[in-house]
Amino acid sequence: MSKRVLTTESGAPVADNQNSASAGVGGPLLLQDQHLLEKLARFNRERIPERVVHARGSGAYGYFTVTDDVSDLTSAAFLSTVGKRTELFTRFSTVADNLGGADAVRDPRGFAVKFYTEEGNYDLVGNNTPVFFIKDPLKFPDFIHSQKRDPFTGKQEPDNVWDFWAHAPEATHQVTWLMGDRGIPASYRHMNGYGSHTYQWTNAAGDAFFVKYHFKTNQGIRSLSAEQGQELAGKDANSHQTDLLQAIERGVHPSWTLYVQVMPAAEADGYRFNPFDLTKVWPHADHPLRRVGRLVLDRNPDNVFAEVEQAAFSPNNFVPGIGPSPDKMLQGRLFAYADAHRYRLGVNHTQLAVNAPRATTADNYGRDGLMAANAQPRGEKNYEPNSYGGPAESGTPLSAPLAVHGHTGTHEAPAHPKDDDFFQAGELYRLMSEEERARLVANIAGGLSQVSREDVIEKNLAHFHAADPEYGKRVEAAVRALREG
Repeated sequence: MSKRVLTTESGAPVADNQNSASAGVGGPLLLQDQHLLEKLARFNRERIPERVVHARGSGAYGYFTVTDDVSDLTSAAFLSTVGKRTELFTRFSTVADNLGGADAVRDPRGFAVKFYTEEGNYDLVGNNTPVFFIKDPLKFPDFIHSQKRDPFTGKQEPDNVWDFWAHAPEATHQVTWLMGDRGIPASYRHMNGYGSHTYQWTNAAGDAFFVKYHFKTNQGIRSLSAEQGQELAGKDANSHQTDLLQAIERGVHPSWTLYVQVMPAAEADGYRFNPFDLTKVWPHADHPLRRVGRLVLDRNPDNVFAEVEQAAFSPNNFVPGIGPSPDKMLQGRLFAYADAHRYRLGVNHTQLAVNAPRATTADNYGRDGLMAANAQPRGEKNYEPNSYGGPAESGTPLSAPLAVHGHTGTHEAPAHPKDDDFFQAGELYRLMSEEERARLVANIAGGLSQVSREDVIEKNLAHFHAADPEYGKRVEAAVRALREG
């Protein structure tokens, strides 16, 4: 085998990669040393802006196989036939911490899947919880600011975290999830994933359904206690990354079974609570799980930066048969995710290997911009419509239209008869065993007791009392004991 020759970025061979060019032995370095300047300049630019949220992540490639016929619900080609297999990439992440943060911390986990379908890439962006803290995207920047490092102290502040939650009663349900036993997954392999949002499926006849995605781990749920998480984070900050990498390298391929809950579109308006409220779940008694297929991860990325850090997921990447719902948080993310990637990676980030379509080809009139890799064929027009055979619109909508009515303006979400910020949080608490309740109360009290203002503490306690009287009493007693101890 011939020896590979080290070259510069322009392809010229490098004669010496150990010594910089200088003005004589021991003299000052020369500005003409192109290899040195190029190497240092590139090194200075190795890092790109990290994600504001979901910065700390891991990922792997795999495939999705359809196990059950869902053609009555959606015309999506990759879900059309039992046995059909589609390549995919999945990225897991923590939400609040920076790129260098620890994995084993109490935080929601991102669960994002990019399906490389024959009709284009379909991105499903969710979490390991079926609900979220807020229901309107206008509050999202403020929520994230409250959870991340304080601009003065440079660290996460309990005052900020709990002050925001005190003013967001709809967060009580997600806070109960986060502070419960599933708040610190033992690994990415041992947690469920959820689309969280409500999406729309449309079948070939044009019938519309609203759906929620549930990825159930086939490894079983495993979580860490607060003490175990703290110990593991100190021993190995990369614990979840290590686990996922080593499992796949050993040939132990993690998998999840995908189910959907289904609601005919006509039922949404009359449902007892707003089915598009991200702070609520659909009871399984109303809408049972229907199995769809199996997701398997079987290949690690060759380069974490190129394939995990530069992976770009946008919930507005739909395919025919799948579309959005009136979920306000989803509507905001349809813009925000893609915009974040245009900022971080550039307008041509969809040409990067991990983001580019694989089972089809992108064909449009997008041109130029920073780092444009796909040159326009010679003589091809860059506008539409044209008379030269360029790509033209299909005329077929991806999904069914959503009905709208009323006047423009800022509106609270439409009220349904049983809309409530606290009922489902109480239901979750009442489902827990006594041991689970005790750990939940201890986790909440451990954070809330550190808050400096009594009025903020009282507002949060009122939320837990509203969810369930016993829940509120126990949290209040635990907080008082810690503050007086």
